[in-house]
Amino acid sequence: MDSKQLHQLFASFNKLNVLIVGDVMLDSYVWGTVNRISPEAPVPIVAAQKRENRLGGAANVALNIKAMGAKPILCSVIGNDSNGKLFTQLIKKEQLSSEGIILVDDRPTTSKTRIIGNQHQMLRIDEEVTTTISDAQSKKLFQLISKIISTKKIDALIFEDYDKGVLSKSLIEELIKLAKKNSIPTSVDPKKNNFLLYKNVTLFKPNLRELKEGLKLETDLSVPKNLKLAIHQLSKTLTCSICLITLSERGIYLAQGKNEYWLPAHVRTISDVSGAGDTVIAVATLCLAAKSSLKLMAALANLAGGLVCEKLGVVSVDKQQLLEEAKQLI
Repeated sequence: MDSKQLHQLFASFNKLNVLIVGDVMLDSYVWGTVNRISPEAPVPIVAAQKRENRLGGAANVALNIKAMGAKPILCSVIGNDSNGKLFTQLIKKEQLSSEGIILVDDRPTTSKTRIIGNQHQMLRIDEEVTTTISDAQSKKLFQLISKIISTKKIDALIFEDYDKGVLSKSLIEELIKLAKKNSIPTSVDPKKNNFLLYKNVTLFKPNLRELKEGLKLETDLSVPKNLKLAIHQLSKTLTCSICLITLSERGIYLAQGKNEYWLPAHVRTISDVSGAGDTVIAVATLCLAAKSSLKLMAALANLAGGLVCEKLGVVSVDKQQLLEEAKQLI
């Protein structure tokens, strides 16, 4: 693909509307320095210098969609609590739509607090309830999403599953049916609990660990032959059209039928892998909605995932930086 075609593809993202359904969370950071060990226990003392809150989970996927120029519509459940208020404020600050967000009283807003000393993560504190949302809440969320689909042009739907309970079995199955009925391509960033529920989706994107756990495999997936057999089993089990497997430092593997692409990772200085999967699913889904080639989808998703790993904390991809690197490397 030449420079002009890449520009055209990136420009086409600006016309796309993407639904993101799944587990949202508040990512909190405490930044500081470490100069000594505590006299109370053999642990480092972090002298806090800065605190920051960011949107995480499915909300980070929405930020990546927005960063690429498309319009994200985030659909999820948060708690009616202090972290929920912080989350709502961040949604407003980032100019994201809150029309798909439901507040509930019986579960907290998922939050992850990372303690960072001398530019390294020292500790993470999670506040969450991971039980599945109630049938009534699931039904309410489905009705809300149905209304959005019936009133807006939706070009793709992303299931962003962190095993935090928003994506119930019934919600997953009904949304896949609804998307098919409306000819909306679906993509999935899965976790272990619901792994085998995502049948008949367009694109399925696990990492190696998720693939192994989801299919209950004992084989070594670093061996190419074993990985191909696992992907064949995945495709047959879920009847998904495209399998996109992230391989960490070994790059990315995409398969659709007999078409296979294994792209190595680009050499980078890795600071933090947090949120890289969010970036990969966002960019891959936009390529899917824009009907780009499979090889280009894999290449751009691979490149984008690597770019965000160069920065500390969960961050969105830089569209212009991705375009410039794509022109040089693809």
